[in-house]
Amino acid sequence: MPELTGWAWALLALAAVVVGLSKTAVPGAGTIAVAIFAAVLPARQSTGVLLLLLILADLFAVAMYRRHADWKALVRLAPAVVVGVLLGVVFLWFADDVWVKRTIGVILLGVIAITLLRRRLQAGAGADTGSHRIAAATYGSLGGFTTMVANAAGPVMSMYFLAARFEVKAFLGTAAWFFAIVNVFKVPFSIGLGIITVPGLLIDLVLAPLVIVAAFFGRWLADRMPQQLFEKLVIVFTIVGAVYLLVS
Repeated sequence: MPELTGWAWALLALAAVVVGLSKTAVPGAGTIAVAIFAAVLPARQSTGVLLLLLILADLFAVAMYRRHADWKALVRLAPAVVVGVLLGVVFLWFADDVWVKRTIGVILLGVIAITLLRRRLQAGAGADTGSHRIAAATYGSLGGFTTMVANAAGPVMSMYFLAARFEVKAFLGTAAWFFAIVNVFKVPFSIGLGIITVPGLLIDLVLAPLVIVAAFFGRWLADRMPQQLFEKLVIVFTIVGAVYLLVS
């Protein structure tokens, strides 16, 4: 077991709770967990440890919201996401931690600005098929890239699903399947890059129960959350995550 202080374990426990909640109630909040893990553990190790906890939370999110997914949206995203993940693998070979954080922070802020602008321009009018395809290509490639390099695609994809105006359950169900598939797809690459390690697996075993409890609490919370509050929380957590990555 890695040697960590009591404060370090407390922070990791908090991050594990955030992981569970982000998958079943508050998308975008997962960036806070990314920040905590990166602050407590070495950067590369933190990515691997967090990835396995995210997959665990994904399993519960899929079980809870499996009937609410929009599979047409997922199919539109698939090609761009694969391209983004592969670009992320290449990027990880050359970029240091500072470049990774700054790049993702800039991407997130840009995505927020574009999403809010799109919603204002499309107010009262439906988007055509072409705009759906452009949005899927843009958000999908950015989501694949950011999830590979830092497990930080939550805010990116939250902006995509928010722009598509999904109601709470459809949002959570589509996001659950999206991340479950993408995160499992990332595992072989993460092993090859040396990101997933045995000490990291031991940390995951300790934190896993907290992820599970938080996931069930998130499910309870989602049933009681108004749509307007849900959308505001998504935007706020996305901005917080982006700013942290830029200034840390």
